[in-house]
Amino acid sequence: MSRTIMLVPISAGVGITSVSLGTLRALERNGVGVSFYKPVAESVKNEQNFDRSNEILRNASNLRVPDSYPMHIAESMISRGDLSDLLENILARFREGVNDADVAIVEGLVPNAENQYATQLNFQIAKTLDAEIVLVVCPNLDSTQQLKDRLELAMAAFGGAESGRVVGCIVNKVGAPSHVPDTPGADITGVFEPPKARRGSLEILALFGKSPLPIIGCIPWNADLVAPRAKDLADHFGAEVINYGELDSRRLHSITFCSRSLSNMIYRFEPGAMLVTSGDRPDVIVAACLAAMNGVKIGCLLLTGGYYIEPMVRKLCAPAMDTGLPVILVNTNTWQTALQLQTFNSETPTDDLERIERVQDFIAGHLDNHWVESLGRDSNRPKRLSPPAFRYHLTELARKANRRIVLPEGDEPRTVKAALICAERGIARPVLLGDPKEIHRVAEQQGLSLTDKVEIIDPKSSRNKYVGAMVKLRKNKGLTEIVAKEQLEDNVVLGTMMLAQGEVDGLVSGAVHTTANTIRPALQLIKTAPGASLVSSVFFMLLPDQVLVYGDCAINPDPNAEELADIAIQSADSAAAFGIEPRVAMISYSTGTSGTGSDVDKVRQATQLAKEKRPDLIIDGPLQYDAAIMENVAKKKAPDSPVAGRATVFIFPDLNTGNTTYKAVQRSADLISIGPMLQGMRKPVNDLSRGALVEDIVYTIALTAIQASQ
Repeated sequence: MSRTIMLVPISAGVGITSVSLGTLRALERNGVGVSFYKPVAESVKNEQNFDRSNEILRNASNLRVPDSYPMHIAESMISRGDLSDLLENILARFREGVNDADVAIVEGLVPNAENQYATQLNFQIAKTLDAEIVLVVCPNLDSTQQLKDRLELAMAAFGGAESGRVVGCIVNKVGAPSHVPDTPGADITGVFEPPKARRGSLEILALFGKSPLPIIGCIPWNADLVAPRAKDLADHFGAEVINYGELDSRRLHSITFCSRSLSNMIYRFEPGAMLVTSGDRPDVIVAACLAAMNGVKIGCLLLTGGYYIEPMVRKLCAPAMDTGLPVILVNTNTWQTALQLQTFNSETPTDDLERIERVQDFIAGHLDNHWVESLGRDSNRPKRLSPPAFRYHLTELARKANRRIVLPEGDEPRTVKAALICAERGIARPVLLGDPKEIHRVAEQQGLSLTDKVEIIDPKSSRNKYVGAMVKLRKNKGLTEIVAKEQLEDNVVLGTMMLAQGEVDGLVSGAVHTTANTIRPALQLIKTAPGASLVSSVFFMLLPDQVLVYGDCAINPDPNAEELADIAIQSADSAAAFGIEPRVAMISYSTGTSGTGSDVDKVRQATQLAKEKRPDLIIDGPLQYDAAIMENVAKKKAPDSPVAGRATVFIFPDLNTGNTTYKAVQRSADLISIGPMLQGMRKPVNDLSRGALVEDIVYTIALTAIQASQ
């Protein structure tokens, strides 16, 4: 192991768990092998060995997280004078758990009233593990000078500047609302009136001239990252669920106590709002349900006083319940409920994987990339591209490409949201095809406001100008103007014509269309790239610790040997283009020369043809799947193969095998797969699964933009 970095909080409330998660993500993005260790668990009532950082990483990552020492054991050993024994035990567990990593992240204890010795113990652990210390601080209400003084004091506690052990600091929660009371529930956005002004990053940046330490991260406050699920509030109140709906997924961005007349509250009936009202206020209940039926995704309706919705009112509100509106009931009155809210713990729950992912990505994006890159430079171990690193590289390459991508399913809700994300993050310049009024309505229902960066084109006003060009492209097939006009009524065909004419750089469709609907117009109008004998596809399979490429799993039913060789070459080039070192395994039911038959002979012949066409590629086959991916099997079945046990690109002999394998792996292992990405097209066209998530669409748009730049 090359480096050990210990993140040490200098006070309570600095968000040490979030900073640890973000640092791990930043390192993963750079292809650095990481590990995590929390030497001593934080003290939690009735849970002596429970630690939130450990539990979050066990739920949200594939890291092998060593157990922490329970707080009561550490306290007992220190009080008996057995500190050295404790440190030896910590070192043994550390070496056992993190010996394969390039960089180990160690999280220190939070100094508070319960463990006043935390700073001293953190220093002893850092020395024992030979760790470099990064201090984590929150500005709170301190001035720049006061924050500088706090850092100098903390630095002195860890050996001072002369020791060289403290290498930098991370400033978290910059610009957090200074008016919020110091209570657990105070972080919920909207419970209190927004401040007139917040401290900005510029004030913190003044530290760069004064700080005794390099500032390697300046992380702004982001209210969206503390938005809890409606489920979390329901659990906190011990509420009875009247209508479950989307209780698990809706997030709360504001809380409104509906004590005024309806006309003075209706403006607060907005996406992500928790509406708290007495259960005997049918006017508020019906108004909330009307808003839900009009597409407003209210976060949750909380009824107080133990009053159930009257049967006739419940019947009237049934359609709103069907939209997913969560409704819960508590027995306390509104005032008691408001008081109980103040004890809500707004820390990220260990099972909230979506929020954990967002926190990791956000914090990783605000760390000094030069520092992050420097951590992995001393390692000679080969790097494996992890799923977070792959997704990060996708977005970075797409930003550099800056391509215009058309989305024919312009009024589909997931597509609208993905387009806005791509525009705001600079991943692509999205073009939505559809009725502008309908697209804006769909956006508003999701609480979104489309900016000028998202271009909208009304198909009604643009179809006719492509009729002539389409007839010209398909004149050999006898296409007439009448048929062309009919086909252009399909937005996928219209988007494909825009791509054929060079008005956009790529096309993404399939959220509501079949694969055939997406690909057929492209094959007819775009056609294959120069030198490409066929069109094929690959899926990027995001395994827990690396990304694999599967081809062809979507296009060619039964390729012959020549076609299979071309698919292998196309897939290897695609892997290399996206940062994956291609080691190509030609998959069959037999390994090497052990099997005979037409199917295995085809794979053997395809392997030889691919090697002759591209001697620069590492290709081997036929290989069984287990021999291709498992080192111990490879040693027995193909000990001399340069690919067996180390394959990154898997080429299946036919569509039946490929499609079945990719779906079996994806569903059985609960993996994310990105694709199919088409190869061999003159211009990029890519398909979506009809069950695609917003994130899937975003990454497919990024793939398409990168293809367009290549």
